[in-house]
Amino acid sequence: MHGKPGSPGTPGRDGRDGRDGAKGDQGGPGRIGPQGPPGVMGPAGANGKDGAKGEAGFQGPPGQKGERGGSGARGHPGNPGLMPYKNWKECAWNNLDDDKDNGLIKDCVFTKNFTDTALHVAWTGALRVYACAECCKRWYFTFNGAECSTPLPIDGVVYLGSSGKTQNPHRVRHIEGHCNNIHKGKVRVGFWVGNCARYGNGNAKTGWNSVSRIFIEEVPTAQA
Repeated sequence: MHGKPGSPGTPGRDGRDGRDGAKGDQGGPGRIGPQGPPGVMGPAGANGKDGAKGEAGFQGPPGQKGERGGSGARGHPGNPGLMPYKNWKECAWNNLDDDKDNGLIKDCVFTKNFTDTALHVAWTGALRVYACAECCKRWYFTFNGAECSTPLPIDGVVYLGSSGKTQNPHRVRHIEGHCNNIHKGKVRVGFWVGNCARYGNGNAKTGWNSVSRIFIEEVPTAQA
């Protein structure tokens, strides 16, 4: 027959620490902690070397249209300069043989294209004074019936001395000049004969036994 169990004994003393166990496997990474406050700005670094030049960028869109600028100062009027083409005319007559002593010999109608240009005119043909002593005849140009005033008339004279009554000097002669301040449009250029100042009415002849010409050309005005 069994007896009653006895009361528990006094607990024994703690045993000695056991040896360190083997190193366990590395644990997984922990969670990222919260961001810390910004650190103090460090001192400025030294300037680096210039980098290589980059490629050209694409052209940007056109900008908005600017406001219209004010009117500029008016420029000084200029000379016509060289015209894009020559404007000229020649009227010619064979054996004109005009025995007139005073009046219009011939005229030639010319169309002038600009106002601020000049007319260059020339006569080539035989002129003569005959059967008079110390006599003079004058041949001259007109423009719509008036002689040139700017700069001066365009004319020429033939004079015979004391022995003129025995002379009959038919000679081809040339009279030439420029006239300014002539309006544009139709211009009637006339070639006339008349008396020289302080001389009587001599015997004239124009265009004997040869070709006579009136040449007209529109040209830029002369330099100042």
